[in-house]
Amino acid sequence: MHFGQIANFKTNSNLPIEKFAIAINSKLKKSIVVKQAEEVDDRFHSRYNAKKKTYRYIINNSKQGTAIYRDLECYIPIELNVEEMKKAVKYFEGEHDFKAFKASGTSSKSSIRTIYKAEVLEKGDRIFIELTGNGFLYNMVRIISGTLVDVGLRKNKSRRNTRNYKIKR
Repeated sequence: MHFGQIANFKTNSNLPIEKFAIAINSKLKKSIVVKQAEEVDDRFHSRYNAKKKTYRYIINNSKQGTAIYRDLECYIPIELNVEEMKKAVKYFEGEHDFKAFKASGTSSKSSIRTIYKAEVLEKGDRIFIELTGNGFLYNMVRIISGTLVDVGLRKNKSRRNTRNYKIKR
Protein backbone atom coordinates (compact mmCIF):
# COMPACT_ATOMS: atom_id res chain seq x y z
CA MET A 1 0.00 0.00 0.00
CA HIS A 2 1.28 3.44 -0.88
CA PHE A 3 -0.21 6.53 0.69
CA GLY A 4 0.45 10.15 -0.17
CA GLN A 5 2.29 9.46 -3.40
CA ILE A 6 2.95 12.40 -5.69
CA ALA A 7 3.37 12.11 -9.46
CA ASN A 8 3.90 14.67 -12.16
CA PHE A 9 3.40 14.85 -15.90
CA LYS A 10 3.24 17.42 -18.67
CA THR A 11 0.13 17.83 -20.76
CA ASN A 12 -1.36 20.03 -23.47
CA SER A 13 -4.88 19.29 -22.24
CA ASN A 14 -7.44 22.10 -22.04
CA LEU A 15 -9.25 20.33 -19.19
CA PRO A 16 -9.56 22.59 -16.12
CA ILE A 17 -7.19 21.50 -13.32
CA GLU A 18 -10.11 20.90 -10.89
CA LYS A 19 -11.45 18.20 -13.28
CA PHE A 20 -8.17 16.29 -13.65
CA ALA A 21 -8.62 13.96 -10.65
CA ILE A 22 -12.09 12.90 -11.81
CA ALA A 23 -10.94 12.36 -15.40
CA ILE A 24 -7.85 10.36 -14.44
CA ASN A 25 -9.73 8.26 -11.88
CA SER A 26 -12.22 7.21 -14.56
CA LYS A 27 -9.34 5.49 -16.39
CA LEU A 28 -7.50 3.94 -13.41
CA LYS A 29 -7.91 0.61 -11.64
CA LYS A 30 -10.09 0.82 -8.52
CA SER A 31 -7.01 0.19 -6.35
CA ILE A 32 -5.52 3.57 -7.38
CA VAL A 33 -7.18 6.92 -6.69
CA VAL A 34 -6.02 10.43 -7.55
CA LYS A 35 -7.13 12.73 -4.73
CA GLN A 36 -5.97 16.07 -6.06
CA ALA A 37 -4.31 17.76 -9.02
CA GLU A 38 -2.54 21.08 -9.14
CA GLU A 39 -0.33 22.99 -11.55
CA VAL A 40 3.36 23.19 -10.65
CA ASP A 41 6.46 24.90 -11.99
CA ASP A 42 7.96 23.24 -15.11
CA ARG A 43 11.14 22.50 -13.13
CA PHE A 44 9.27 20.41 -10.52
CA HIS A 45 9.92 16.65 -10.51
CA SER A 46 8.07 14.48 -8.00
CA ARG A 47 11.01 12.12 -7.51
CA TYR A 48 13.96 14.51 -7.47
CA ASN A 49 12.34 17.36 -5.52
CA ALA A 50 11.14 15.20 -2.64
CA LYS A 51 12.67 16.29 0.68
CA LYS A 52 12.05 12.91 2.29
CA LYS A 53 10.44 9.57 1.55
CA THR A 54 8.91 6.99 3.86
CA TYR A 55 8.71 3.28 3.18
CA ARG A 56 6.59 0.93 5.26
CA TYR A 57 6.86 -2.83 5.18
CA ILE A 58 4.09 -4.80 6.83
CA ILE A 59 4.67 -8.25 8.30
CA ASN A 60 1.73 -10.45 9.23
CA ASN A 61 3.14 -12.39 12.18
CA SER A 62 0.01 -14.42 12.93
CA LYS A 63 -0.21 -18.19 12.88
CA GLN A 64 -2.79 -18.35 10.05
CA GLY A 65 -2.12 -15.39 7.72
CA THR A 66 -4.83 -13.63 5.74
CA ALA A 67 -6.41 -14.06 2.34
CA ILE A 68 -7.41 -10.42 1.89
CA TYR A 69 -3.98 -8.79 2.39
CA ARG A 70 -1.71 -11.62 1.22
CA ASP A 71 -0.40 -9.57 -1.73
CA LEU A 72 0.15 -6.47 0.40
CA GLU A 73 2.11 -7.82 3.35
CA CYS A 74 4.76 -10.37 4.16
CA TYR A 75 3.51 -13.43 6.04
CA ILE A 76 5.86 -14.94 8.62
CA PRO A 77 4.14 -17.49 10.89
CA ILE A 78 7.17 -17.87 13.20
CA GLU A 79 7.05 -15.57 16.22
CA LEU A 80 9.51 -12.70 15.77
CA ASN A 81 11.46 -11.07 18.59
CA VAL A 82 10.10 -7.57 18.00
CA GLU A 83 12.06 -6.01 20.87
CA GLU A 84 15.36 -7.06 19.26
CA MET A 85 14.13 -5.74 15.90
CA LYS A 86 13.31 -2.38 17.54
CA LYS A 87 16.83 -2.16 18.91
CA ALA A 88 18.46 -3.20 15.63
CA VAL A 89 16.52 -0.76 13.42
CA LYS A 90 18.05 2.22 15.25
CA TYR A 91 21.50 1.35 13.81
CA PHE A 92 20.19 2.41 10.38
CA GLU A 93 19.45 5.98 11.48
CA GLY A 94 21.85 8.69 10.36
CA GLU A 95 24.05 9.10 7.31
CA HIS A 96 25.66 5.84 6.21
CA ASP A 97 27.06 4.10 3.17
CA PHE A 98 24.34 1.56 2.37
CA LYS A 99 26.37 -0.28 -0.27
CA ALA A 100 25.71 -3.60 1.50
CA PHE A 101 21.94 -2.95 1.35
CA LYS A 102 21.46 -2.40 -2.38
CA ALA A 103 20.48 -4.86 -5.07
CA SER A 104 22.98 -5.71 -7.77
CA GLY A 105 22.59 -3.58 -10.86
CA THR A 106 21.79 -0.41 -8.91
CA SER A 107 22.70 2.55 -11.09
CA SER A 108 23.11 5.17 -8.34
CA LYS A 109 26.51 6.86 -8.31
CA SER A 110 26.63 7.10 -4.52
CA SER A 111 25.36 4.63 -1.96
CA ILE A 112 25.43 7.18 0.87
CA ARG A 113 21.96 7.94 2.19
CA THR A 114 20.51 9.53 5.32
CA ILE A 115 17.81 7.79 7.31
CA TYR A 116 16.02 10.39 9.46
CA LYS A 117 13.78 7.94 11.29
CA ALA A 118 13.78 4.14 11.53
CA GLU A 119 11.13 2.30 13.49
CA VAL A 120 9.69 -1.13 14.10
CA LEU A 121 6.11 -0.86 15.34
CA GLU A 122 3.77 -3.59 16.49
CA LYS A 123 -0.02 -3.58 16.33
CA GLY A 124 -1.69 -6.90 17.09
CA ASP A 125 -0.30 -9.53 14.72
CA ARG A 126 1.18 -6.88 12.40
CA ILE A 127 4.75 -5.62 12.55
CA PHE A 128 5.52 -2.41 10.66
CA ILE A 129 9.03 -1.50 9.53
CA GLU A 130 9.11 2.21 8.66
CA LEU A 131 12.09 4.06 7.26
CA THR A 132 12.11 7.77 6.42
CA GLY A 133 15.09 9.13 4.55
CA ASN A 134 16.38 11.48 1.89
CA GLY A 135 16.40 8.66 -0.66
CA PHE A 136 16.79 4.93 -1.03
CA LEU A 137 18.81 2.60 -3.21
CA TYR A 138 17.10 -0.06 -5.33
CA ASN A 139 15.69 -2.71 -2.95
CA MET A 140 17.45 -1.07 0.02
CA VAL A 141 14.38 -1.07 2.28
CA ARG A 142 13.51 -4.64 1.31
CA ILE A 143 17.04 -5.83 2.17
CA ILE A 144 17.02 -3.88 5.47
CA SER A 145 13.62 -5.40 6.29
CA GLY A 146 14.96 -8.89 5.57
CA THR A 147 17.91 -8.21 7.86
CA LEU A 148 15.53 -7.09 10.62
CA VAL A 149 13.45 -10.23 10.13
CA ASP A 150 16.65 -12.26 10.55
CA VAL A 151 17.24 -10.40 13.81
CA GLY A 152 13.66 -11.18 14.85
CA LEU A 153 14.23 -14.83 14.03
CA ARG A 154 17.42 -14.66 16.14
CA LYS A 155 19.65 -15.51 13.12
CA ASN A 156 21.95 -12.51 13.56
CA LYS A 157 22.56 -12.92 17.26
CA SER A 158 25.92 -11.38 18.07
CA ARG A 159 28.61 -13.67 19.37
CA ARG A 160 29.36 -12.85 22.97
CA ASN A 161 32.78 -13.22 24.51
CA THR A 162 33.23 -13.91 28.17
CA ARG A 163 35.54 -10.87 28.37
CA ASN A 164 34.24 -7.33 28.71
CA TYR A 165 35.56 -4.61 26.44
CA LYS A 166 35.36 -0.87 26.79
CA ILE A 167 35.13 0.98 23.50
CA LYS A 168 36.12 4.65 23.32
CA ARG A 169 34.12 6.82 20.96
